[in-house]
Amino acid sequence: MPTAISSAPQAIRRICCVGAGYVGGPTCTVIAQNCPDITVTIVDVNPVRIAAWNSAPDAEGRLSGLPVYEPGLAEIVLACRGKNLFFSTEIDKAIEEADLVFVSVNTPTKKSGVGAGFAADLHYVESSTRRIAAVATSSKIIVEKSTVPCRTAASMRTILESNSRPGVRFDILSNPEFLAEGTAIPDLQSPDRVLIGSLDTNEGREAAARLSAVYEHWVPKHKVYTTGLWSSELSKLAANALLAQRISSVNAMAAICEATGADVDEVAHACGLDGRIGPKFLKASVGFGGSCFQKDILNLVYLSESLSLPQVADYWRQVITMNEWSKSRFAQKVVQTLFNTITMKKVAVLGFAFKKNTGDTRESAAISLCRYFRQENALVTIYDPKVPEAQIWMDLTEPGVVDDSIEVRKQITLAPSAVAACVDAEAIVIATEWDEFKELDWASIYAGMKKPAFLFDGRGIVDAKLLRKIGFKVHSVGKGPEIVDPVWA
Repeated sequence: MPTAISSAPQAIRRICCVGAGYVGGPTCTVIAQNCPDITVTIVDVNPVRIAAWNSAPDAEGRLSGLPVYEPGLAEIVLACRGKNLFFSTEIDKAIEEADLVFVSVNTPTKKSGVGAGFAADLHYVESSTRRIAAVATSSKIIVEKSTVPCRTAASMRTILESNSRPGVRFDILSNPEFLAEGTAIPDLQSPDRVLIGSLDTNEGREAAARLSAVYEHWVPKHKVYTTGLWSSELSKLAANALLAQRISSVNAMAAICEATGADVDEVAHACGLDGRIGPKFLKASVGFGGSCFQKDILNLVYLSESLSLPQVADYWRQVITMNEWSKSRFAQKVVQTLFNTITMKKVAVLGFAFKKNTGDTRESAAISLCRYFRQENALVTIYDPKVPEAQIWMDLTEPGVVDDSIEVRKQITLAPSAVAACVDAEAIVIATEWDEFKELDWASIYAGMKKPAFLFDGRGIVDAKLLRKIGFKVHSVGKGPEIVDPVWA
C-alpha cells in the first residue's frame, strides 16, 4: 500500500529534464514556477522545438509559438523563462550540472520487431540513459517520467551501472505523470496524487524523499505517496487502462441507447449517481484518442501475453476493439444517413485535435473519420482552432511511405473558421468538443448549407432540439431519433 513520505532530505537545487514534449515541458515549467530556488533546464535534441520554447512574445506580449498548447502554459513560461527556467539543446551540460534528471522522452508503440503493434519502443529511453551515464561525473537521481513498461527501471539501472564512472552513483525513481491534455496546468498545480516509486533501500527512500521535497513546495504532503518501483510503473498503465475502459463501456451503452431510444446521457447520469461508480469518464463520444490510452493498453496487452496471461490480454484488447468500432460505427452512420453515399458530397469536419484545449492529434478520432470519408469519395473540409495545418496534412498522408499528398488535397480542404468550413456542406461532423462550437450561429450556418442539412454530433455538445427547430437533421451519439408525441385518432 502506498505510504506518505516523511523525511528531511538534502535539497535539490538543479533539475534537468531530457525531453521537451507534452509531458516534460509543462511539468518542469510548473516546477520552475513553484520552486524559485531550483534551476530547471529542459533539453531536447530537436533544435526547432527548443527554438519554439524560446520564441519571443508577439506585439501584445503573448507567447503563441510554443510547441505545446495548454491553457495557462504560455503565461508561466513567460514569467519564469530566463530566471530559473531554461530551454536548451546543450544536453550534456544540463545533465552534468543537475542533481536530478527527469527522463521524459517519447515511448511510442513499436512498429516492427518483437512486440510490434503492442510493446513500447524504449529506444529513446535507452539512448537517454546511456547519455546520462556517459556524461555524469557526479551522483544523480534519475527519474522515469515517460510512460514505460513494468521493470524498465531495472534495464536503466543495468545500463547506468555498466557505463558509469567510478564513484558516481545513480538512484532511479519512477514518477509517472497523470495529466489530461487540455487541463495539464491545473492537473499539475493541484494533482490528485503524486506517485514516487523507489527501491526499498535506504538510498532509494532518501532519493524519493528528495524528489518529494520538490513537489512539497506546492503539493500537500499527504498527496505525495511512495510505492515500489514496479508498482509505480504499472500504476500508470493501470490508471489509463481503467479510464479508457470506462469510455469504451459507455460507448457500448451508447449503441444500445440509439437502438432502443434511450438517452445515453440520462443513463450515464443515473449510473454515475452510484457512489461506487461515479460520474467521470462516462461521456459517450465517437471514441477516445490521445497519446496515452491506446498505447498504454496495448502495452498492458503485451505485458499480459508475455506473462502467459492470455485471458487478461484478451480482456484489455477488447477495450481497444470497442473504441475502434465506435469510430467506424459513427462514420458508417454518416454515410447511411446521407442516403448510403457521400461521393462528391461536402462534409465539414469541425475539430481535428483528439480533445479540446490541445493541439495534439495523436490517435484522434477525426483522423479515422476523415480517412473513411475520403475512401467514400467525399469532399472534406476541416477546421480546428489550434492544430497547425502542417500537422493535419501529415496525419492524413503517409510521408515517407506513399506520396499521396496530391490526391489528398483533391478531396481535403482546410478552412479558416467553422463557419467557412460549413458553407455549401451537406453534413457537419463535430469531432472535437471545442467550446466555440457550442456558440456558433447555427441558423446562419444552416442557411448556407445544402438541404437537407445534416449534423452529426460526435461529442454530445450541441442542443439537438434547438438545431432541429432550425431545420437540421441531427444525430447525436447515444441518442435515438427525436421522440415525437403520437397522433391519436
